[in-house]
Amino acid sequence: MDQNTYTMPTPLKVAVIGAGLSGLIAARELERESHEVVVFEKSHRLGGVWVYDPRTESDLLGIDPDREIIHATIYKSLRTNSPRQIMGFSDYMFEGKEYGDPRMFPGHQEFLSYLEDFAKKFGVTKLIRFNSEVARVELLDSGNEFVVEWKTSGVSLTEVFDAVVVCNGHNCQPRVALDIPGILEWPKKQLHAHNYRVPEPFQDQVVVIIGNGSSAYDISRELATVAKEVHLSSRSPNVKVSKLDKYNNLWQHSKIDRVCKDGTIMFQDEVSIKADAIIHCTGYEFHIPFLKTHGIVTVNDKHVSPTYGNVFPPQLAPRLSFVGLFHMGMTFLPAELQSKWIARALSGKISLPSQTEMLHNVEQVYREMEEKGISRSYTHSLNFQMDYIDWLSDLLGIKRPPQKFRDYYARFLQRFRYDLEGFRETFEEDLLISDEM
Repeated sequence: MDQNTYTMPTPLKVAVIGAGLSGLIAARELERESHEVVVFEKSHRLGGVWVYDPRTESDLLGIDPDREIIHATIYKSLRTNSPRQIMGFSDYMFEGKEYGDPRMFPGHQEFLSYLEDFAKKFGVTKLIRFNSEVARVELLDSGNEFVVEWKTSGVSLTEVFDAVVVCNGHNCQPRVALDIPGILEWPKKQLHAHNYRVPEPFQDQVVVIIGNGSSAYDISRELATVAKEVHLSSRSPNVKVSKLDKYNNLWQHSKIDRVCKDGTIMFQDEVSIKADAIIHCTGYEFHIPFLKTHGIVTVNDKHVSPTYGNVFPPQLAPRLSFVGLFHMGMTFLPAELQSKWIARALSGKISLPSQTEMLHNVEQVYREMEEKGISRSYTHSLNFQMDYIDWLSDLLGIKRPPQKFRDYYARFLQRFRYDLEGFRETFEEDLLISDEM
């Protein structure tokens, strides 16, 4: 039935899957619209990926489907990639709040403390069922309700909800470079960055890191303090093959050509080395194994399809929705705006387009991407732009982010995208210089 011919009852009983950043703001916005909210969280505390856990998985590559999954994905030394000034929710910013680490780009514990503080202040903590791992979210035959099955203390329980908001994140299913010839037969140690915690186990070893994103940069520089050699491998055709400045044991290489059973790794730049370990800093795949929609919603690689506005599957809108599918951009503001959109759509304050119109919009987006040669894995990419935030703001009748905020974000992005080696330090220096002028 099309959305414009159906009036949502209010309040609704809504399940939120996950108590990370997205789940917390979704729960807050839903409760503000007087919905009955239950948040399911598999671990014993809130915070999602921001909870550091020294444990690692039994399968360090993360490809065994039967392994015990450790949701934590951060390493002990991790710091935020964004400055405090653009982190936090609109009415409870991270800036101005300190929990022991006052740096502009603080460590993960500081940010986790902020999330815990937010949840307590806005009454979200009391909505969370901890140690409750969702095993199934299935559309009932009525088409208007979902059954949620979860496990707690070894017992499976079920409950019916009017609506479900999926906020389980997308950093728990590692993507591994399995296309490298010989990679599965390589006899030495291999792991995905998901299972990297501290550098000490790699003392005096030769380590190869696959990837050129933030985790590859951070981990390679940290390992360079203890390892004998660190070799970065990138698929990018623009990579400059060289020994890196500021380090006497860190090299940048092109893509790996193949690996051999004697431990040798051969790069396409015709250099070969014998290594002790390979770390795959190769990102993650979207993973929502509990969602059963009878084929209406599919999860492929790094996108969920179809989703109108990166949030609503047209055939199930607004009763099924997603928060936080986006990547390559700001996190807090779009997650907050998505949550407001969902909460108001469920309470009937905002009408969605018809199912036909939403599906047409999704297909139009796919056509435009195909014409530009853009892979569907970038469906939810914000491309570090403000367009999506502006679109959501206009839809909600909320003021767009002010120019001062935009200028600050643009200035930060300039450093982040072109000076990944030391963007935190150089950005702080830029601000100090501008304040003195």
